[in-house]
Amino acid sequence: MAVKVRRAGSTAAAVQAVQRVAAGVLLGVGVLGLLLFSLGRERAWQALGGGLVVAGASMVLGGALGFLFGVPRVRAGGGPGGEAHGSYAPNTNLEQVSDWLTKVLLGVGLTQLGSLGERMHQLGSALAPALGGEEGAVPFAAALVLYFLVLGFLAGWLVTRLALPRVLSDADEALDLFLAGQDRDRRGDKVGADDLRVRAMQQLGLLGGPADRSEEPARRPAGAATGPATVMAEVRSAARRSALTADQVRELFAGGDEDRRLQALALMQGDPALADLPCLLDAIEHPRSGFEQYNALLAARGLLNRLPEAGAQRLRDALAGQLVAADGIPYGSDRSWLAEKILSRLEAPAGLPQRISLPQQPGPSAGAPARSGSSEPGSSEPESSEPGSSQPGSSQPEPAQPGSSQPEPAQPESRQPEPAQPESRQPVQP
Repeated sequence: MAVKVRRAGSTAAAVQAVQRVAAGVLLGVGVLGLLLFSLGRERAWQALGGGLVVAGASMVLGGALGFLFGVPRVRAGGGPGGEAHGSYAPNTNLEQVSDWLTKVLLGVGLTQLGSLGERMHQLGSALAPALGGEEGAVPFAAALVLYFLVLGFLAGWLVTRLALPRVLSDADEALDLFLAGQDRDRRGDKVGADDLRVRAMQQLGLLGGPADRSEEPARRPAGAATGPATVMAEVRSAARRSALTADQVRELFAGGDEDRRLQALALMQGDPALADLPCLLDAIEHPRSGFEQYNALLAARGLLNRLPEAGAQRLRDALAGQLVAADGIPYGSDRSWLAEKILSRLEAPAGLPQRISLPQQPGPSAGAPARSGSSEPGSSEPESSEPGSSQPGSSQPEPAQPGSSQPEPAQPESRQPEPAQPESRQPVQP
């Protein structure tokens, strides 16, 4: 089986290489002929520039005609009324316009087939001044238009015929997967919904990792017709009907075989009651393959509502370590999308130290009356804060509070008055 896959891959690569070489040769022959023709003209640069413009315009026109002839048709489904499969009816206006224009062009071309030579001569005469206007410019201009027109038609038809159906099919399949994921999300199947969303984004090329999803276990039967992703979906859907217990699923995961580990992960995805956090952490931090790590992330996604704070912290640390590790989860892959989504769903850890607003300690002026370094003559304010003290020039002493000999301090830190500065003990002049 592996030998056949390698041979098919090498054959496809060889066919693509031949196609590129053939396209390059055809385009190179036309450009080389134009270059040689321009070198023999008196105004070589004018002839070369005009010829390139004529060739480009002819190729664009031929590509547009090839696109019209190569627009794919919508394949009717087998349902009643011949409706197309899918979640919506595709717009067929472009297909109808292409059909009409194709018939019109063929009809007009067939009616004017007898005067084709005369028309080509008139076209060459009109384009000859752009190629120098000398002898031989008329037939060369007609041949240049015909050559690049046919070349553009073939290129446009092949690209439209080979690439456009694949792009349209991928877009339709991605839309169906998104809608199916929304339906599962409404039914409460978060794991299956995220799996379908990831597959839809991979279908559109928005996420990497399709090679990881197609990795097959080493002991998978060679003749198996279904892929690993399909098998995992089937086991996940049957997990709630299974008679296995959490201990049995844990033993199945610990068996060491990659098939058994994947089967245990699928059961954990389908029924979160069977999930085991140490097993999931082992598959996330030490995966056997990218496909196994992806399924471990899916199982962890369904376990978020059941995790205690300590388990959530362990899962958070494991995911953060894998995202920043050089050999961990690659950036832009399906696994990185799942890991970032799980991290965003995990709540912030409780018990973080909050910022405590301490009360501001009062300064010396808050616990005792303000002092002035020096007082002017005639001032009636006291110089000292000691009780019972008065200056000679004061008219009335400060009355003492009844029932207390000493004033009660406001704060414990301000029980002792601040010592006065020596230079501020100047007696007040009477």
